[in-house]
Amino acid sequence: MDVSKQLEIIKRGTVEIISETVLLEKLKKKQQLVIKAGFDPTAPDIHLGHTVLLRKLRHFQDLGHKVVFLIGDATALVGDPSGQTQARKVLSRDEVEANAKTYEKQVGKILRTDDKDLFERMHNSAWFAKFGFEHLVQLAQRYTVARLLERDDFQKRLKEGKPISFLELFYPLMQGYDSVILDADVEIGGTDQKFNMLVGRDLQEAYGKEPQVVITMPLLVGTDGVVKMSKSYGNYIGINESAGEIYGKVMSIPDSIMFSYYELLTDVPLDEIEGLKKGVEKGTAHPKDVKSRLASILAGTYHTKGEAAEAAENFRRVFKEKEIPEEIREYELSKDMLKDGKIWVIKLLLLAKFATTNSDGRRLIEGGGVKIDGTKITDANSEIGIKNGMILQAGKRNFVKLILKN
Repeated sequence: MDVSKQLEIIKRGTVEIISETVLLEKLKKKQQLVIKAGFDPTAPDIHLGHTVLLRKLRHFQDLGHKVVFLIGDATALVGDPSGQTQARKVLSRDEVEANAKTYEKQVGKILRTDDKDLFERMHNSAWFAKFGFEHLVQLAQRYTVARLLERDDFQKRLKEGKPISFLELFYPLMQGYDSVILDADVEIGGTDQKFNMLVGRDLQEAYGKEPQVVITMPLLVGTDGVVKMSKSYGNYIGINESAGEIYGKVMSIPDSIMFSYYELLTDVPLDEIEGLKKGVEKGTAHPKDVKSRLASILAGTYHTKGEAAEAAENFRRVFKEKEIPEEIREYELSKDMLKDGKIWVIKLLLLAKFATTNSDGRRLIEGGGVKIDGTKITDANSEIGIKNGMILQAGKRNFVKLILKN
């Protein structure tokens, strides 16, 4: 394929390429590039946030380039400080290995893992397990503490008087050394990985190798529409979840983020996505229909088309049986309104303006008119555990969709 066409495919959804000129030169010089992406197995299962990188790797595979799917079972023992306000919990070897096994099973849903010319799975413990003190000295002398402390995460913690462990300082060097070992032409990561990947460029040069091109991808916003998708935030969609769960969770996301999902998680052409966006803005396309198509695509990506169709039908039937209208007002709840993720049901009715006083709220509940996701609330003293996208109903015609914000 013509290199300009390759570049067009590669650039879809990217935030930054360092540098595009060098990438073009590499594409012109080499028939096959080595594309690296590392995944630290710090939690079990892969979610849609991970697939932003995996899909970009698949784009490179489709263009004939070789992907190295690097499982960071050594780096996971250290813990990536990127985006962290304090040191990560250090995982045990058993925890890391158990999580790594789930990654290996799931990655084949996206990458062409059966073609050895286009895919190689590696663990960085393969070289770090043999890493003696002499190697550590050689690596450490190729980078300065001053450079490491330039990263924003560390600067912030220094100003706040929060500790930074030696392990955290060593992490970027470990990730960079991976690129040295693999002779990576390109490394792909989220925007939070930019510093680590640039260290990889520096180390490759320090070891007399050609520096890799760095491609940063956006961090997918989770189902809450606020922070990045993460299991720790509870706002994730796992690719191993059922078609029904995937479909339902996608339907719960705020309309404001669904077009980024289209761009980063599907192969729908960009001009078609722009057309859908303009249709919603002009009122010629209903947001629910556009989101339903997205939900069907994603459910069908990780399950069969039949299972995705069944999930869509089940979702429509449940909403119809519960007599939930298609258009529902949204109400944002900040986390400081909740206590341990819960809120008193009467306070919730007051915030949603379904009741004007506590007594008014009690009467609604005692009359059987208050429901959460179709389940009747009978205890006026109960506290409700709030999840993003929940539907609060008061009476036959009053509905509000609860949106969690940070």
